Amino acid sequence: MKLAKLVMLALTIVTATSCKDTKSETTSEKVSEELKESKKNKTMNVLFVLTSHDKLGDTGKKTGFWVEEFANPYYTLLDKGVSITIATPNGGAAPIDPSSDSPDAATEATERFNKDEDAKSKIANTNKLFDMNADDFDAVFYPGGHGPLWDLANDETSISLIEKFNSQDKPVAFVCHAPAALKGVKNTNGTPLVKGKKVTGFTNTEEAAVGLTEVVPFLVEDMLSENGGIYSKKEDWAAYAIQDGNLITGQNPASSELVAEKLLESLK
Repeated sequence: MKLAKLVMLALTIVTATSCKDTKSETTSEKVSEELKESKKNKTMNVLFVLTSHDKLGDTGKKTGFWVEEFANPYYTLLDKGVSITIATPNGGAAPIDPSSDSPDAATEATERFNKDEDAKSKIANTNKLFDMNADDFDAVFYPGGHGPLWDLANDETSISLIEKFNSQDKPVAFVCHAPAALKGVKNTNGTPLVKGKKVTGFTNTEEAAVGLTEVVPFLVEDMLSENGGIYSKKEDWAAYAIQDGNLITGQNPASSELVAEKLLESLK
């Protein structure tokens, strides 16, 4: 009887594992089929990469991605017929920075997102970044929020993916804190990808204004400059985006639309 119970337990575990694997494969296959269909219809495919990190250092507060920086580019591209796939390092639900979901941070794009059940479902069920292949996409876009400073800045899968997009001369776009993901990205000759390129990102003074200079692991402005980027900015909170070749960067949340427009133009 004891042996029979052990056999039944083993079978249950195997069955559960098989179901889990099948679900994972089904999700991956579904994305693959959607991308094939898009290519067949000559639709542009853009990969959005969001953070999986939700802890704001040791403050006990939550962080994640900034809604406006996702929503504005998402709808700017979607409304022009671009097919968008969303991925995170861990897959599953992407954490939303609570501050970006407040009335003070509301924009036309965030209000549209809050009413868009399809978009919210995609955010709650993102693909795993490891399963994404640059060959399947025409460009990649990274929304900001403080989360990327902790995970995407050091994520080897993300680093390799950006390097592959860059080697294929496809647009790589980032806004606000998202240029943090460029920290470890290299050119084929081993130099930092941003070296000698015009770039922008969240400024040191903007970080000081939100009181997080001593909380974040590094400052985006300093990192870009230290890696050889030709950093420029406008006054705090002003909309500003710059493009150098296939690299597109934006300064802050207000710059998300400018980044999206430059990305859209690069896809034409």
